[in-house]
Amino acid sequence: MIQAVELEAWCDARLAPENFSDYCPNGLQVEGRRPIRRLASGVTASRALIDAAVAWDADAILVHHGYFWRGEPEPLRGMKGARIRTLMQNDISLLAYHLPLDAHPEYGNNASLGRLLAISDAEATESGGGLLWRGRLETPMDPARFASHIGEALERAPLHIACDRPGIDTVGWCTGGAQKFIDDAADLGLDAYISGEVSESTYHAAIERNIHYYAAGHHATERYGVQALAEAAASELGLEHRYFEIDNPV
Repeated sequence: MIQAVELEAWCDARLAPENFSDYCPNGLQVEGRRPIRRLASGVTASRALIDAAVAWDADAILVHHGYFWRGEPEPLRGMKGARIRTLMQNDISLLAYHLPLDAHPEYGNNASLGRLLAISDAEATESGGGLLWRGRLETPMDPARFASHIGEALERAPLHIACDRPGIDTVGWCTGGAQKFIDDAADLGLDAYISGEVSESTYHAAIERNIHYYAAGHHATERYGVQALAEAAASELGLEHRYFEIDNPV
């Protein structure tokens, strides 16, 4: 068993959150009193995830989307108050890593999505603050087949905004709500760009910049980094780990 601050130190040493200007605090957000032997993980620290962790008798939860986002109301009341009250009443620690987890070359959401989609030569670019990745398909595909490939890998059909390019060889991606990087992907001359969400303006950018766009789901594209990080932590620190999939169609 370890203390929450030891788990935080392990994660910090690998993710280096001090190198990021983020929208939330990274690391230990809620400190429970009990030592950690069981580690639960999930994408978002929702009430459903907390309840699942409580039922499993978890000592800590590791997530990508935690609390205390920049600009949100500070009082611990309503929905946020209920979530944190449940954590504290059950002495469960909550750790969250946002941009550092997106960016990590091994455990990160972008690295994990590239592996899942079998994209070769995957690498981070300088675009999007280093969060936009690019690579090549092992075998070029027509746009409709690539949409099916994404859907099969993520178990969720993506929204495809098609352009005039007949085939896809080079691909850019950034998980979550990074549709704004579509222009950066087009500037790199890529055939397609993948992210989680879509905006009204994304449609026009895809058509006018002649780049295929695939909105594959914010949650669906960000399920894998937290699992990779938690599994590595559990293996090295001697913890029991379980990932809880709390479905979110967005």
